[in-house]
Amino acid sequence: MLSESTMGDPPRFLSSFFGVFKKGKSNGKKQTRFQNPVALPEEIHHQFSLPQIKAATNNFHRDLILGEGGFGTVYKGFFNDGKSAVVKRGKLESEPGASYKEFRTELLMLCQLRHQHLVPLIGFCFEMGEMILVYEYMGDMRNGTLPDRLYGSGYDPLPWKQRLEICIGAARGLHYLHTGAKRAIVHGNVKSGNILLDKKWGCKLSDFRTSKLRPRRSCKPKASERIDPLVQSNLAYLDPEYLETAQLEEKCDVYSFGVVLFEVLCARRPFVEHDGEMKTTTLVDLACKSIKGGTIYDMIDPYLKGRIAPECFKLFVDIAGSCTRVVGD
Repeated sequence: MLSESTMGDPPRFLSSFFGVFKKGKSNGKKQTRFQNPVALPEEIHHQFSLPQIKAATNNFHRDLILGEGGFGTVYKGFFNDGKSAVVKRGKLESEPGASYKEFRTELLMLCQLRHQHLVPLIGFCFEMGEMILVYEYMGDMRNGTLPDRLYGSGYDPLPWKQRLEICIGAARGLHYLHTGAKRAIVHGNVKSGNILLDKKWGCKLSDFRTSKLRPRRSCKPKASERIDPLVQSNLAYLDPEYLETAQLEEKCDVYSFGVVLFEVLCARRPFVEHDGEMKTTTLVDLACKSIKGGTIYDMIDPYLKGRIAPECFKLFVDIAGSCTRVVGD
């Protein structure tokens, strides 16, 4: 248990909390209703009808769009109880296939999860080919996603303390996924863009499309196991070992989280261009080389220089490096 006195001391708090993340230390249209998603109390999940969703979003009006992603379009919805919600509408496809699998995965996972640093699921809709998830609306959402605040235009730089609190919140969310259930849950798509910030700067992990239960230790990897295309699309966050084994485990999340830590420290994107050329390298590669060369301080966000206690800086870098360390390095 972490004491209040420990939390008041950033280096001690980081050391005691992030220790768990050090890599290698942890052991079709005809269907109109989604039947029995999971046996949970009604207040945890609710099946909305398509007319309810259309009414809440003014028939998916473009003025209510909050954003668009690989899964589909996200709207702000207004329901009859006076509450606002985030309505995530999957892309309409003649052959749902993989999209249905992603939708079902995220739904089943979120129905079982309740944590202050995970986006809460309110309900879902599966009618007439529509695959819709409804989440709690996080305040006024003006703080957007983590990368918006790290290197988006028009924003003041995030203070170091605020960055630390965001990282600690994300770490707590991941720790819950990995240890808070009978079977560990692997997020599978940890990246700064999936860390949402509410109006009070509280962070929540989102996007559980690639999440899965960790394989039982007794299970042998299947020879036919394939790398998930959605996971592979985020190469800068991808654990190199996953490319070799295709086994999505907790350490994959740990590696990705380490990439996020370097983003937070350096305020740089995970892929780095070389002098405007097409050739790119990863932020992790640059950071690891700088650590070995003793020049990591030169890479950090200029705004943070002189604003981080030396012992805190060293510990943060050690944690990020430990998360992204590949076996054999």
